[in-house]
Amino acid sequence: MTTNYYEILGVSKDATQAEIKSAFRKKARELHPDVNKAPDAEEKFKELGKAYETLSNEEKRSLYDRYGEEGLSNAGYSTSGPFDFGFGDINDIFESFFGGMGGFSSGPSVDPNAPQRGHDLRLDIELDFEEAAFGVEKEIKIDHLEMCKDCYGTGAEPGTKPVVCPECNGQGRVVRLTKTILGSIQQVTTCPKCGGKGQVINSPCKKCGGEGRVEVEKTIKVKIPAGVDNNAKIRVAKEGDAGKNGGSSGDLYIVMYVKPHKEFKREGFNVYSELNISLPQAVLGDTVLVNTIHGEKELSVPSGIEYGKILTIKNAGIPYLGHPEKRGDHLVVIKYKAPKSLNEEEKRLYKKLFELSENKKPNEKFIDKFKNAIHN
Repeated sequence: MTTNYYEILGVSKDATQAEIKSAFRKKARELHPDVNKAPDAEEKFKELGKAYETLSNEEKRSLYDRYGEEGLSNAGYSTSGPFDFGFGDINDIFESFFGGMGGFSSGPSVDPNAPQRGHDLRLDIELDFEEAAFGVEKEIKIDHLEMCKDCYGTGAEPGTKPVVCPECNGQGRVVRLTKTILGSIQQVTTCPKCGGKGQVINSPCKKCGGEGRVEVEKTIKVKIPAGVDNNAKIRVAKEGDAGKNGGSSGDLYIVMYVKPHKEFKREGFNVYSELNISLPQAVLGDTVLVNTIHGEKELSVPSGIEYGKILTIKNAGIPYLGHPEKRGDHLVVIKYKAPKSLNEEEKRLYKKLFELSENKKPNEKFIDKFKNAIHN
């Protein structure tokens, strides 16, 4: 559907620039999203800006009257915004306009004197495999902002105090008169001298430089629970940066990195390791001792076990995070190799075993290939 800019402004096609400007001011009051809470107010507000930007420019108005929006596009003018009024974005215009006519703004303002919570901090630490599995208490050093104890957070040198800002007389805002195509308007802005606080510090605290906070290195003790893994986070309340204007401190988040173990691998709460056994053990079976994070445990290897088979030692893995009485399992991956060299007696026995299993005389080259294949 074709948009009619004259209908949007509520003026006739032969309206003067003064009539277009007057209509625009009136409609702007009605449709500004800070005033009009209708669901389509923002969209209508943008259409109003597009209509005024076009009809207030004689060249663009002429093109629009002859060819419509397509004529504007073909001439290189945007019909979708942002719109150029010669002195800023349309939102800046309306913010200034309504600022002088009742204090409306494009968004909520932040009171610089209100309590502000301090920033949260992050610290990455490294843990050994066993420390992550069983938990540990660590002393760590952190650098964070604390309230200045000399000025108690005021930023003023002890014995002095902030004074009323002479620029804004303690209001935190200044009113400036601006001349625009809409006429002379009053624009309320944050006081540049005091930053909106309404007070200035003539004698800043020497310790904190007037900031009210100082950077401090601190050593704290942190208890790491059993069962943590890579990228686990621990929150230490109130150990982040101190707040401003009496606001609360932020928190410290400690992120874990667990160093790899030379023997064990972890998946969830289970621990994996490899066990190399001999060919006779694989054929006949055996009972062996296996290293776990809980010490040596007995493991029964059944006869005829296949290479790569996984055997389980129950309840010998990582304690569950938050439930240390529960544990994962220790999983053992069975591996074996052919002996690299055989004495005469061993060689005779392997030949005999081969004859019994295959019911034929072994080939020396085949035995060597068989041995090397298992070994590799």
